[in-house]
Amino acid sequence: MSLHSIRLPHQKSSAEAQTAKPILPPKVVISMSQHGGVPCTPLVQVGDEVKTGQLIGSSDAVISAPVHASISGKVTEITDVINIAGKRNTAVVIEASNKQELHESVKPPEVTDRASFIEAVKRSGSVGLGGAGFPTYVKMNYDPNTSSVDTLLINAAECEPYITSDYRAIIESADKLISGIRIIMKYLDIPKACIGIEADKGKAISMLTELCARENGITVKKLPSAYPQGAEKVLIYNVTGRTLKEGELPLSVHCLVMNVSSVIFINDYIKTGVPLIKRRLTLDGNIVNKPINGIVPIGTQLSQLTKPANLRRQPDRVIFGGPMMGSSVYDPEMPIMKTNNAVLFFEGGAASHEPTPCIRCGRCVRACSMNLMPTELESAYDRKDAEALKKLKVNLCMNCGACSYVCPAKRNLSEKNQLAKIFLRNA
Repeated sequence: MSLHSIRLPHQKSSAEAQTAKPILPPKVVISMSQHGGVPCTPLVQVGDEVKTGQLIGSSDAVISAPVHASISGKVTEITDVINIAGKRNTAVVIEASNKQELHESVKPPEVTDRASFIEAVKRSGSVGLGGAGFPTYVKMNYDPNTSSVDTLLINAAECEPYITSDYRAIIESADKLISGIRIIMKYLDIPKACIGIEADKGKAISMLTELCARENGITVKKLPSAYPQGAEKVLIYNVTGRTLKEGELPLSVHCLVMNVSSVIFINDYIKTGVPLIKRRLTLDGNIVNKPINGIVPIGTQLSQLTKPANLRRQPDRVIFGGPMMGSSVYDPEMPIMKTNNAVLFFEGGAASHEPTPCIRCGRCVRACSMNLMPTELESAYDRKDAEALKKLKVNLCMNCGACSYVCPAKRNLSEKNQLAKIFLRNA
């Protein structure tokens, strides 16, 4: 049985362009909440001189991830920023100095066993780079005596239109990806790994297949080029045939799921000690002259990306992430976070359609990979029926947007599902 999916125009114009050289912005604005979980507390003060890779924010909370300086320079401000979700967070502003150098603390960690490996991943500031931003060490810190993992599942699907940052990471660092997989398998004692990748990425599939032929326990699984192939539940089912139920974590079906870029980062950190301070971003959209991927320090402001994006004119709309699950940016000084993988620039505002009555065509039901009934969920939310929302399993919705995309009546189905989940939590 195959899961429901939809076909989207790929628009992968930056796929075969070599990643551009890293840029150095005049300043960075580094939020203390770069991850799912508890925000960090700043460890620096205004006037402090900091170096690249220096720890500038930490928390004692279990679910958190440390934050490091992404450039060398002077702390000029400790301020508040409003993130893409509308939440206010503390941020450290650093103005770049002429001399960029690594902090003395940046050195390869000593890793000898499972515990020291997980501690190293914790200190690295690693979070899920596929967009969720969950601290990586928390995902790895399961008890092997009670939770067995037999498959390390590498998410290389990258199914959203425009985005090619993971694809370029594979093309340019395939050997690092395989090395990172081996490291994780070794220290977490996972017997096998599988790289799940969409069939349209032929060049990457060939490279990985050739490399994996020399590896023991690492395979490549070619997946249909369909959306939302990269969603965790969908990926697990299509690669392993296992079903992740409502409220369960991948550990429940003996899987550990990691994004391609996350694995490459862990490989680099174990070997160099440089923490998570930069991101590879796809810069694309209908007013970008030459779509590219570029390396930018965490905290780089959106206004610093318009030049490397080589825009034909001022954008009417900017999206962090992909067009399906990304968020429109309301502030031209919004800083890049660890979880960003793309910035898309568009001319012409989002099309405005007044929703019309549902025509009961069933397209939204056929599009939903979780087999939900979006029209029934919309109705239950509109009448504020918490019991019906539970019965209809609204919490299985992963906000992929497929239902809204296919709806001929232009109803805001995906949006209503997210509001319904919030309502249900508060009910």
